[in-house]
Amino acid sequence: MLITLTTDFGLDDPYVAMMKGVILGRCPEVRLVDICHTIAPQDISSASQQLNQAAPFFPTDTIHVAVVDPGVGTNRRIICLEHNNQLFLAPDNGLLSPFFKDATAAFQVDNEALYRHPVSTTFHGRDIFAPVAAALAEGLAPHELGPELSVNDLIRLDLPQPTMDTKQLRGQCLRADRFGNLNTNISAKDLQSFLDKSEVPVISIGDTLITGLSSTYGHEKGEVIALINSSAHLEISIAGGNAADQLHIATGTPVVITKLHAH
Repeated sequence: MLITLTTDFGLDDPYVAMMKGVILGRCPEVRLVDICHTIAPQDISSASQQLNQAAPFFPTDTIHVAVVDPGVGTNRRIICLEHNNQLFLAPDNGLLSPFFKDATAAFQVDNEALYRHPVSTTFHGRDIFAPVAAALAEGLAPHELGPELSVNDLIRLDLPQPTMDTKQLRGQCLRADRFGNLNTNISAKDLQSFLDKSEVPVISIGDTLITGLSSTYGHEKGEVIALINSSAHLEISIAGGNAADQLHIATGTPVVITKLHAH
């Protein structure tokens, strides 16, 4: 059985290791995979995006544990979602929003017999998420976690969606990765719908204008480029540089695409 971990705990403290210790103490044969632990503190949206990007590449029956939990210790719920033959365990704070559409079931986690006791009010990752994930890995059925929930009643993030008309395709920058590449919410399918075969995109972000798409990062150092990344979304990059820093682009910056007829 395989469990993935996504948190905002960082790499300078023992919190992730403590979660892993609890999981392995209860289910020694499980395999653990780290998706990301350097998400900005309490950045639910970034955690949601990164988990959504990674999950499709994991096999059936994977258990994904995501702990970005500003409401830890309050009356916020913990939920388990079944989606595409995988399980997702997270706070009910919108983190799992990308998986709601095709979810087959959702359950509230309130079976205290599964928890590590005493339960800290500030570290549910160790005392609830970790032992519950271990129990699922050992074969516990999701319905044994607690009552079934309607997906429609779960908290949703207001995820920004691209819009388009005949003249413009509009989106925004979602996040910068470790290399400073700017990931946007405009997909390759969006671009295909917007452009005719004879048209070239002209991409505006901040004070920068980019004409056309590149296929690789292999450009002259310092050149600003746009390409479709490995997640099939529009990305703005600087060859050999850091686009987020050098272009002074922040999360939420608008991205506007217009059309240019190719000669």
